[in-house]
Amino acid sequence: MSTEKALHARSESKCELCGATENLGVYEVPPDSNGSADACVFLCATCCSQIENPEKVDVHHWRCLNESMWSQVPAVQVMAWRMLKRLSAEGWAQGLLDTLYLDDETLAWAQATGEGESREAAARHLDSNGAVLATGDTVTLIKDLDVKGANFTAKRGTVVRGISLVADNPEQIEARVNGQRIVILTQFVKKAN
Repeated sequence: MSTEKALHARSESKCELCGATENLGVYEVPPDSNGSADACVFLCATCCSQIENPEKVDVHHWRCLNESMWSQVPAVQVMAWRMLKRLSAEGWAQGLLDTLYLDDETLAWAQATGEGESREAAARHLDSNGAVLATGDTVTLIKDLDVKGANFTAKRGTVVRGISLVADNPEQIEARVNGQRIVILTQFVKKAN
């Protein structure tokens, strides 16, 4: 039996997320779908387009997840979890997410695309050795740095305490050196032990 026929039978010819009966098609659940019915869901065009274009998401459409998240099909559970995670700023979506239980294997599949990671986790600040930097850490400069506009050179080996992370740029940190607040590239620092 073809994947599409298997999905028609499993879903009773309805979208497995919202229950629509028109414009249905096979959606392979990333990241490594093998095309089998177990790795696919049967979705309507509306659900499919909103999954693939996050900027076009209609929050109210996804209230349908209140029912579909209880599906016994792991692929449907994965897609419900991913959409609830994407919409977690909405109180109702976070509430549903808090009640949704996935076994370890299904949760790992759901998280495999990075949908579950916060922006901070996805854009980590790393020092020259690849160690993760956090606000308040102490670092050591590994190169002499000419500080523009302050007329001094921050010398190699200078210990810099209490760094701040630049939120929108994982390659930069801020810190106070010689009494001046400066921006330092993470490639020029080493996290202190």
